[in-house]
Amino acid sequence: MQQKHPLLLLIFSVFLIFQTSNGHNITRLLAKHPSLSTFNHYLTLTHLAQEINRRTTITVLALDNAAMSSLLNKNPSIYTMKNILSLHVLLDYFGAKKLHQITNGTALAATMFQATGVAPGVSGFVNITDFKGGKVGFGAEANGGDLDSFFVKSVEELPYNISVIQISKALPSAIAEAPTPGPSELNITGIMSAHGCKVFADTLLANPEAMGTYEDNLNGGLTVFCPLDDAFKAFLPKYKNLTASGKESFLEFFGVPVYQSLSMLKSNNGLMNTLATDGASKFDFTVQNDGEQVTLKTKINTVKITGTLLDEQPVAIYTIDKVLMPRELFKAAPTPAPAPAPEEAADAPKASKSKSKSKSKSAPTPESDAPADSPDDDPADQTADDNAALSFKGGRFVAVGLSFLLVFLLL
Repeated sequence: MQQKHPLLLLIFSVFLIFQTSNGHNITRLLAKHPSLSTFNHYLTLTHLAQEINRRTTITVLALDNAAMSSLLNKNPSIYTMKNILSLHVLLDYFGAKKLHQITNGTALAATMFQATGVAPGVSGFVNITDFKGGKVGFGAEANGGDLDSFFVKSVEELPYNISVIQISKALPSAIAEAPTPGPSELNITGIMSAHGCKVFADTLLANPEAMGTYEDNLNGGLTVFCPLDDAFKAFLPKYKNLTASGKESFLEFFGVPVYQSLSMLKSNNGLMNTLATDGASKFDFTVQNDGEQVTLKTKINTVKITGTLLDEQPVAIYTIDKVLMPRELFKAAPTPAPAPAPEEAADAPKASKSKSKSKSKSAPTPESDAPADSPDDDPADQTADDNAALSFKGGRFVAVGLSFLLVFLLL
């Protein structure tokens, strides 16, 4: 019987490999507490529940039905309500025990409202202070840090993944409570122009067909990846060489017809369609993350997401460091020819003659949708990354296979 203990331990360890990937579900956690039903309802309605479920190491400051009623009496729009509630989601873990063990008795915690990029300065931070006698106060920095809401009880804790604690009332914040325009009222080109993407925004405005496609998708969901000014300005000569239809497809290639928060992009790696996708014209790219860095890849090049300009359901706008090029309009840089054999190396005149003929045949034709040359060397990088990913996945399956082999050896 004693020989079975190591076997059971090994089986349990293999089981944990798969179980640790399972996350929390804030809706289910709150469903067990009827006094928090209104709060739970609005987390779902504003899509904050999805954001919370995708994150780890997080604290939700829950409000009971009475506190939510006071908040709803102000008749906030659903977009304003999302800002208010996102201020009640801390991007750190604070269980009941940790609240009473805060270093120096006070802490400043970033919130999901701060992560949206629309909270100026430190207005998206919450002050937490442990008072003498065990009382813990909470206050929004946008409200001068006044600690006018207090810890009531711990609702659910899954250390150190998610903590749900109830506080006495909503955290007042004039910035979070400010009227928020609906998606159809957003000036997305104005947002881009004001934050380093003016050249791309002006080019988009100059193309009514592409701009109309962006506007048509504002209400249903839209994610935009705008190249920064220096990168797009350097690319303009190539853009101007495209036909009218090529220019339209190229500009639409930087928009995705669904809302994708940064955390969603980090967790949903893979192919992504764009506004330019139409039947046989794929116009897609691959999303891939390495830790906190998210990259977008085509067969031509790879770009990095460098910042968030807007992240308000159903619209997100991000900056990228280079111009992402679709393979439908551009072609990869030619692969270097293999080195000639020693006996042929001396025949320099023939090689020179062949090279000159090649140049005369490959002269580019202006105003054409035929794939243009790409100056980037990223396809090689992409192949290396893909091979690394396959190697990692293969290693994982080998590890699991070895675990089961050990099980059978111990039987």
